[in-house]
Amino acid sequence: NNYLILVNTRALFILCLQQQRSPQLRQWFVRRNQSTLTVESAVRSKAAAVAPNAATNRIVGRWLIGCSGLVVGAVVLGGVTRLTESGLSMVDWHLVKEMKPPQSEEEWQAEFSKYQQFPEFKILNHGMTLSEFKFIFFMEWGHRMWGRLVGLAYILPTIYFWRKGYFNRSLKGKVLGLCGFVFFQGLLGWYMVKSGLEDKPESHDVPRVSQYRLTAHLGSALLLYVASLWTGLTLLLPAHKMVETKQLMQFRRFAKGTGGLVFLTALSGAFVAGLDAGLVYNSFPKMADRWIPDDLLAFSPTIKNFFENPTTVQFDHRILGISSLAAITGLYLFSRRMVLPRRAKVAIGLLAAMAYTQVALGISTLLLYVPTPLAATHQSGSVALLTFAIWVLAELRKMPK
Repeated sequence: NNYLILVNTRALFILCLQQQRSPQLRQWFVRRNQSTLTVESAVRSKAAAVAPNAATNRIVGRWLIGCSGLVVGAVVLGGVTRLTESGLSMVDWHLVKEMKPPQSEEEWQAEFSKYQQFPEFKILNHGMTLSEFKFIFFMEWGHRMWGRLVGLAYILPTIYFWRKGYFNRSLKGKVLGLCGFVFFQGLLGWYMVKSGLEDKPESHDVPRVSQYRLTAHLGSALLLYVASLWTGLTLLLPAHKMVETKQLMQFRRFAKGTGGLVFLTALSGAFVAGLDAGLVYNSFPKMADRWIPDDLLAFSPTIKNFFENPTTVQFDHRILGISSLAAITGLYLFSRRMVLPRRAKVAIGLLAAMAYTQVALGISTLLLYVPTPLAATHQSGSVALLTFAIWVLAELRKMPK
């Protein structure tokens, strides 16, 4: 009907012009036609924005899963950068300028000269050649560039999907939080690196970043990963219709506790890496010939041992790893006595298989004195284990009201 009115109005307008009616009438038709075209343009513009629906949720869910995959890449690359002792090779931070690495021999010499002013070169790498410096430089440069890729992967699609109307009110808040967390993660990374560039005359240890800042940097990356993965899975996987029995509620609480334990174990691994605690007591199950080593609480005050004593940090990581394995085994056995959806059963089975694989990787890394490929695989395994834990929780979530 609106279309017919528009056509008739325009036809009448043309007819009046042809018959040279009064100027006032012609002006009225001109204004009428312009008003109609403005309304039509507004309607088309409004139609271009799509209301959130199942199809848009799938698109957004896949995007967030892809972003979480990029975060995994950043975590793995960061772990390898740490294991190859490359993280302190770039001694300043520029958002855009450092995206282009040194090109000429003069530029490389200038970059190497800057690195030579800092403690890592003076104490640890004073015999390093320029070609060796290039290797550690490109490791850290690659990690930083990957971080920028992660930022673009979050921010640019957010702008596009927001304008297209793909987000509801709840999702807008979540996506804004994720983008803000990406920015925070970048700042935290540089704050961590700065701790390894400071002169510490009172310290007799090798230059390294603060284990507290390293743990914060890894922890924030894992939180970003978990939040992205959880949001993506809940958009892609419909919640199961399950009868809310007492047994199911207990099982769900058990699964949440197990997921928290897995996260805490991964976080404790950052203290192990930050203190090189994997290089002490390279035996299993005992630490040397003792179940509890003599220097477990050697530092004073006692609380300091849990964060700064390599022996205590490794001991804690062992306990948390074994506890996680026991909890996941219990969760698997508990699930065998319950009627659960097929996807949930598959997720729990994979979680259990990954838990035993991760423990085997950890023991092997310890016994072989932390070889870089095996240690990097063990670090990646912690993210895989956390992934399966989040999948299990997504499958067990309640139906939305």
